[in-house]
Amino acid sequence: MSAPDGSGAPARSVDPPLDPRGVRSAAGLTTVVLALVLVSGSGWLAAAQALVFALGAFAGMRFAPYGVLYRLAVAPRLGPPAEREEAAPVRFSQTVGFLFAAVGALGYLSGLTVLGIVATAFALVAAFLNAAFGFCLGCEMYGLLARARAARA
Repeated sequence: MSAPDGSGAPARSVDPPLDPRGVRSAAGLTTVVLALVLVSGSGWLAAAQALVFALGAFAGMRFAPYGVLYRLAVAPRLGPPAEREEAAPVRFSQTVGFLFAAVGALGYLSGLTVLGIVATAFALVAAFLNAAFGFCLGCEMYGLLARARAARA
């Protein structure tokens, strides 16, 4: 996405830069929730996780429930982060997570359990990679898409 001024520069995210520790913390909570979805087969829990993703993706990262929890309960006990990361790639990954969680919820709730399992498992793998290793799969996809867009322009 280019800047509205027509300069061709990437548009800045509406969210301020994020504390990467908060992003990983949120991914850890997401990992736990999605693992519980797989163990329980609960479409309603998958739908709740889809809502969590939707808030971050569409309302902005400052409204992401796990991020709010981190900012209120964890961040005050830590020193300032050594670095910050742009919010746009994280919002993109929240959008991808929303899509997978929503498909998972629909699968479970409609009786298409295999669809629910597969979609939830994909979201779980992505969340686990971020929580355990700091590798944000959605952020990497965002970067690839941005480079492809720039090459086409």
